[in-house]
Amino acid sequence: MDTTTSIVIASLVVIAILGIVVWSFFRRRRSERLRARFGPEYARELLIVGDRRHAEAKLEEREKRIGYFHLRPLTPHDGVRYADSWQIAKARFVDNPGAAIAEADQLLGDLMITRGYPVTDFEQRAADISVDHPLIVENYRAAHAIALRHSQGKASTEEMRQAMIHYRALFENLTDQSLQERIAS
Repeated sequence: MDTTTSIVIASLVVIAILGIVVWSFFRRRRSERLRARFGPEYARELLIVGDRRHAEAKLEEREKRIGYFHLRPLTPHDGVRYADSWQIAKARFVDNPGAAIAEADQLLGDLMITRGYPVTDFEQRAADISVDHPLIVENYRAAHAIALRHSQGKASTEEMRQAMIHYRALFENLTDQSLQERIAS
């Protein structure tokens, strides 16, 4: 083998190694960015999917999907209207916990529509919410699960109280004006 061939082969090996290093670096940065953005939702998706690459692809697809929405902050009028409706649902809990959690669930669905989230099934709504509210989406899932158990006559009053607390966390996040302004910009 002559010197020129040896240099070409060595150069190709160096380029290949450099390519692998760069690819690994960007893959690691992608993972870190998604883990930071989605928090516990990253771990949840990884557990469900079972493969990091596929889980990360699903999370990136969520980000892309949300990018097509026209999310908007609440108008002052809508903010007051939703706050009043929340107070009514909360007060109803004392006399009729089941009706209160059903009302809270409906109120959050209406609030999401007003903010610009599309009307979809629960799992898609939860996935959509996870992009901008990754720390709260698990509360939403837990509250919804309790509401479903209640509809089957299987939820205790304490569980329904927990559902209202979970719903309140998402409600407060969706109506937070400073967060809404960041999303709108």
